[in-house]
Amino acid sequence: MQLASHELHDLTELTMGCYNTIGCMAGFIQQAQDPELKDMLTRQFPLHVADYNLKVEFLQSQTTPDINKFQPDQPVRKLSDFTTGTVPFQPGQPRTEIQTHNDREIATAYLLNQKGSAKNYGAAAVECANPDLRHFLEKAFLNSNRHAYETWQYMVQKGYYPLMPAPQESVQDMAGFFTPVPMQ
Repeated sequence: MQLASHELHDLTELTMGCYNTIGCMAGFIQQAQDPELKDMLTRQFPLHVADYNLKVEFLQSQTTPDINKFQPDQPVRKLSDFTTGTVPFQPGQPRTEIQTHNDREIATAYLLNQKGSAKNYGAAAVECANPDLRHFLEKAFLNSNRHAYETWQYMVQKGYYPLMPAPQESVQDMAGFFTPVPMQ
């Protein structure tokens, strides 16, 4: 398949990102102690492999791959309150010597990986000229976005990520700063 030079560069970088994600996830699945974390990673893993394989197909094929082979994961909603965590924050400190990652380290690394991937997919998609590749990158964005959101919710539930409501005074100040535009 013919790609523009910037598409080839972006696709190569995104494929390297998937290469990294798959390798890290394979280790994380083995190291995770919390069954909920292990289940989440195990369930999401095949989608990252499918994403990677489709990128390789885009790079290697002379024709356009079937982008319908890849469907983003469905959104998962775990929290009932999106402004307040369910458990107290768990203080943490990075370890400087690690033989095996703990669940907090695994979740943090995976969350940051998926947030970065989503940003990279979004940036590449808005610059993509090929409509089929663009549509695939949009689907890959949704997948990473949804995985990041599920991981973030897991971390909030464990106290690994702070979630607190914005101060009411700030909300009122910002609400008063903007006024609606009259419809014509």
